[in-house]
Amino acid sequence: MNEISSTAAPAIRDHFEMQAKACDGLGSPFTARLCRTLAGLLDESTRTGRRVLEWPGNPRDDALALRLCGGLHALVLLGSDRQLAAIYPPQQVDDQTMRLVLTEAIARNDQALFAALDNAPQTNEIARSGMLLPGFLAIARETGLPFALHEIGSSAALNLQFDRFFYRYGEAEWGDVASPVRLAPVLRGKLPPLDGELGVLSRHGCDVAPVDIGKAADRLRLRSYIWADQAQRLERLDAAIGLASSTAFTLEKADAADFVRAKLATRQPGSVFVLFHSIMWQYMPQSTRDSIAGALEEAGKEASGDAPIAWLRMEPLSTSDPFATLSLTLWPGGETRHLAKCDYHGRWIEWL
Repeated sequence: MNEISSTAAPAIRDHFEMQAKACDGLGSPFTARLCRTLAGLLDESTRTGRRVLEWPGNPRDDALALRLCGGLHALVLLGSDRQLAAIYPPQQVDDQTMRLVLTEAIARNDQALFAALDNAPQTNEIARSGMLLPGFLAIARETGLPFALHEIGSSAALNLQFDRFFYRYGEAEWGDVASPVRLAPVLRGKLPPLDGELGVLSRHGCDVAPVDIGKAADRLRLRSYIWADQAQRLERLDAAIGLASSTAFTLEKADAADFVRAKLATRQPGSVFVLFHSIMWQYMPQSTRDSIAGALEEAGKEASGDAPIAWLRMEPLSTSDPFATLSLTLWPGGETRHLAKCDYHGRWIEWL
């Protein structure tokens, strides 16, 4: 079989095509081409092909195409399939060669690729810190207190060390000029305010599937979800992993709502409780989202100037939005402000 023939085939093909369009829009033409090629060659001759074609869940919600792309990229990063690596950037091949090599690679690595489909993609996109930093600085200016940082959907918790990165917004700079992690998002419109004293007392994160960067297999998995033609993203990730070895933080496996409620109970005066997250809200059940929002509202009733609560998030206001919105809610008061429009991968920011 050379073409998709399962009853699920139209939905699977559409999903891979939609992912290809998204990759094109996010500056990843190779990954877009990879998705389109896979859409036309997956068949039932391999366990991997059958599993993809018969996927029981929603392929978009489960990021099915990116699961398979990640599995293939892991083989390239490991150096375990030279023929497959020969079609990856910076090499360029024609469509026929790409299709043939991918078909053979899937058959050759069927067991590994079948297993790779178990894992939802986690990129721990470092560039999103360039979107979050102006929000953190707004919290620092308005509260005048050091942070007790809490992140949900932390993956490897690399963005918990955002204050150790160097940032450039146009001609303005912030952070450690010697930092190996350097972020320079494109400015659309005016410069975000970058003043304010920012200090961090503690860093805590949670994830339902946390990534332990102390383990080689976890580092590989994290790196594999970076799209293969976006070398700068991979370099940023590696630099942040290097920094993490000298940053004190905790990362636990936990349900986000349970984590938030437990940590809110530990609040101490003299610091601002900061909850933040980026591009993960829509992937949680509505009941979990409602529980988190309710816990914050409940705790916010007791917030004071000496023990405020801040909720900073970089998330789309609607799943149809082509950008994320940086939103901040502060207690006492509980007012929500939309601070900026942001590129999903942190390439540009438009301060509102």
